[in-house]
Amino acid sequence: MIQIFGTNKNFDCKAAQRFFKERRIPFQFVDLKEKEMSPGEFDSVVSAIARTEGGRAAAIEALIDTKSKEYTSIAYLDDSEKENKLFENQTSLLKQPVCRYGKSEATVGMAQKIWENWK
Repeated sequence: MIQIFGTNKNFDCKAAQRFFKERRIPFQFVDLKEKEMSPGEFDSVVSAIARTEGGRAAAIEALIDTKSKEYTSIAYLDDSEKENKLFENQTSLLKQPVCRYGKSEATVGMAQKIWENWK
């Protein structure tokens, strides 16, 4: 099952939902304003992205929305503090959408080329 984490107002989240709907691929949308990722979900997303980004610190950097108004609150923290701050402020700091396929694959942002292989 594919999960899309994001907010209803985010344009890229709407585009991701449309991508899966058009291809009749079932997915679950999780609105971060209503229910944020659990520690286990967050950890599995970070671990999956770390495999493609080249490590946990790189995965955290990839997950941070640098255009966010809150970005200055996280930009100068060390890596372990960034991960905690990102987990605590998912709606304002997380780059969207975060799409997860099972427990081993995840993407951040628009990644249609990768999604095309998810069935």
